[in-house]
Amino acid sequence: MRDTSIARNYAEALLALARKANDTAGWGAAVSALGDAVARDVTLQHFLEAPQVSASQKNAVLGKALAGKTAPNFVRFVQKLVSNRRQMLLPEVAVEYHNLLDEAEGRVHARVTVSRVFDQAGTDAITSALAKALKKTVVAHMAVDERILGGVVVRVGDTVMDGSVRRKLVRLREKMIAAR
Repeated sequence: MRDTSIARNYAEALLALARKANDTAGWGAAVSALGDAVARDVTLQHFLEAPQVSASQKNAVLGKALAGKTAPNFVRFVQKLVSNRRQMLLPEVAVEYHNLLDEAEGRVHARVTVSRVFDQAGTDAITSALAKALKKTVVAHMAVDERILGGVVVRVGDTVMDGSVRRKLVRLREKMIAAR
C-alpha cells in the first residue's frame, strides 16, 4: 500500500475523532503543527526514525510533549501512529486531513495568477465569481506573474482556466498563421 493511501486512512480516522470531539479546526491545527515539525526539525526526525529508541519510549516522550497542549485522544492517535511505525507519515496525514476536511465542507483551493497586484475588493470579486462558477466555497491563493500580460489564470486541482491575455495572443497568432 502506498504511503499516500496509508496517510489518507489515518487522516480519515483522525477526522472522525475530531468530529466526535467537535473540534475539526483545532485538531487540524494540531496535526499541521506536528506534521510541520516532523518535516522541518531534523532532530525530531532522527528521534522518530531511530531504531534504538523503542516505540514505548517515543510514545512516552510525545505524550509528555503534547500533554495539555492537545486533546488526549489526539495524543493517543499520534502514539498509535508511532506504535504502528507510521510516525514519519505525519506530514502526509496532515495534508490528507485538510484535503478531507475541505472536501467535506465543500471547499476548494484555487491558485489564481494575475498580472498585477489586486486590492482586497478585486480579490473578493475573483473569489466570489469562482465560488459561483464552481458552486463551492473557494479559498483563493493569489500570485502575480507579469508574463501573462493581463487577465487571470486559475488552477483548481487538475483543472486550469486560462483567461490570460498572453494565451489569447498566442491563439490569435496561431489562427493568423493557419489562415495564410
